[in-house]
Amino acid sequence: MLFVLLVGGALYSRLEAAVHIGVPPVDLGPHLHIKVADEARIELTWDAGKDAKGILKFNTADGPLIRNLSLRTERDTFITGGLTPAFSATVGTREQPPGRPPGMSLWNTFFDNPGKRPHEMHQGIFTPTAVRFENHGDDRISVIFDGVSIGPFKGELWISVYAGSPLVQVEAVVSTQQDRVAFAYEAGLHGEGTDLAHLDTEGKWQHITAGDLKDYETLAVKHRAVFAIHPGGTLALFPPPHQFFYPVDITTNNRTVWRERKGFGIRQDTQGGGKYVPWVNAPPGTQQRLGFFLLMSSGLPEAAMDEVLRYTRGDSFPELPGSTTFTSHYHMAIAVAAMDRAAKGMLPIIPDFVKMFKDMGVRMVHLGEFHGDGHPRDPGPLRLPEMRSMFDECQRLSDDRLLMLPGEEAKDHLGIRRLNVHPGHWMCFFPKPVYWTMVRAEGQPFSEQIEGYGTVYHVGNKDDMMQLLNLEHGVAWSAHARIKASSWTPDIYRNEDFYKSERWLGAAFKAMPADLSREKLGERCLNLLSDMANWGDKKYLPGEVDVFKLDHTHELYGHMNINYLRLPKAPTYAEGWQSVLDVLRAGAFFTTTGEVLIREFKVNGHASGETLKLAADDTAEITVDLDWTFPLNFAEVISGDGKEVFSERLDLRNTAAFGRVTLKLNPALKDRKWVRVEVWDIARNGAYTQPVWLE
Repeated sequence: MLFVLLVGGALYSRLEAAVHIGVPPVDLGPHLHIKVADEARIELTWDAGKDAKGILKFNTADGPLIRNLSLRTERDTFITGGLTPAFSATVGTREQPPGRPPGMSLWNTFFDNPGKRPHEMHQGIFTPTAVRFENHGDDRISVIFDGVSIGPFKGELWISVYAGSPLVQVEAVVSTQQDRVAFAYEAGLHGEGTDLAHLDTEGKWQHITAGDLKDYETLAVKHRAVFAIHPGGTLALFPPPHQFFYPVDITTNNRTVWRERKGFGIRQDTQGGGKYVPWVNAPPGTQQRLGFFLLMSSGLPEAAMDEVLRYTRGDSFPELPGSTTFTSHYHMAIAVAAMDRAAKGMLPIIPDFVKMFKDMGVRMVHLGEFHGDGHPRDPGPLRLPEMRSMFDECQRLSDDRLLMLPGEEAKDHLGIRRLNVHPGHWMCFFPKPVYWTMVRAEGQPFSEQIEGYGTVYHVGNKDDMMQLLNLEHGVAWSAHARIKASSWTPDIYRNEDFYKSERWLGAAFKAMPADLSREKLGERCLNLLSDMANWGDKKYLPGEVDVFKLDHTHELYGHMNINYLRLPKAPTYAEGWQSVLDVLRAGAFFTTTGEVLIREFKVNGHASGETLKLAADDTAEITVDLDWTFPLNFAEVISGDGKEVFSERLDLRNTAAFGRVTLKLNPALKDRKWVRVEVWDIARNGAYTQPVWLE
């Protein structure tokens, strides 16, 4: 059988041939059943939750691959069918940005734009000759078809179901031997035309009948989902909420849904997101998973959207007792914008991001002002009024639901002269408004009193910087370490006094670069957290988002992570926020994309950031209280002895969607110096703790 799958035009060429169907597994649980009806037909049935049954029937002999997809409840049955997954990829090249030192990895690249070099779009071709099955625990199974080809990529089509949920995961699992590949993909379903719906970026529902569909068009949608409407219910199609989005500076909604007369799906935009549009890495031989999810609902699109949003907690971060949400690294340019409005005689406004953060459950936002705007290198006359505007705007925009925290991303003073490299970027955070300049003229005092501003500091080198942080009880950390303009940091200065100081927090986490073969997001950062712990200093890794101006139409959630600080409530702006810095410096927090929550992590009763004296004959018991949405994949206990990093993996593929459990683990920690935990789900969403230190 031959199917040519085209996104942007349904074209099916059919060549009859035998498809070998392997033997189904027999060790499935009571909630999942599989049957090979004849030489060409496969039928899956599973407990889809809420007294519903999911049914998925494949036909490998003729016609569309998915003959039937059903959700049966006591009241009614939702049935669709005649569907075939469709994939395409735009393939370009990965190039190193200029000026990088020898030895830097090609794949840790952000400053790139493959779309500005020769590239080619390849339509997926599906020519299966064999089907096999892979079960993961008792209650999840994948039906795997060989014969997928998308340009230089070859591999398989995986369709997976999970007992306890009407969720279906569809992935083209493909690899290439071609070197230096960067790509973006489109995926979805082709079949008979159907009415479609989506929620637009203004929050209004838009419906279109099958007869009004055009050849191919792209859409900007809210919450990343598109919905096919059938007489008995709705089929939602949506991407992995975070993994799908390669890193960008600007979170513009880049029309990530496509639709046509006989198809609909998702797309990675190849052009939008700012000056740099790096696409996705595909190192040779890696198994790239180009995927999407289907969710069956017996309701209308509005009800189906509610069910989709359960998986991302409503695109928000819920309150946890004893914790407060904190996010960092936003270039909102509020100070200069406020000064411009005032100069024009215009009244102040409330920027869109205020409501956006509140709706997401974000309580504290740490800014990175004057990054491409303002005058950060000015000695004072221009800079000081801009700083005052930043402080005033943060106070004006703060209330009992949101605390705006002033901050900057600096790029001076940390260079190692003998290495002759850029000093890298770093975040600066003080517990109250502090006036300072990033230059200090010869003979100029370190601090002086200036009318209207009080004490003003002048920083001209590393020693000045550390003196300022010590005097004003601030903290600093490496921004986007080992990538971007910090590609060689903090490695180059890990033996410097400022790095070893308690004022240097460590570095920050972001899901960057993108690589769809990885089981985790942001491995660049997670590996650095382990390295920093092994270097011997107590350093931590808060999440950062690192984006520029926002408006309400943006796809922010896909690029978000959040830090849950062990802080019962956010302070007020008037009180000052020393408590926030204290919690960060103590490592008393965990970081998550939002879908996985680590409500508690303790080692023999000690929480992250604390030190545990563990005798050689002591047994370590790790307690992890987990709460999740998508079915989980695995947890990992990661530890180090000061030289090596060790990992013990706990398979969690026996979990269903929407669960909570307390894990009791007893890893071998003899001679270890630290230990931490990570947890990841099937959509590559995850959470990680900071280390517990062992003595």
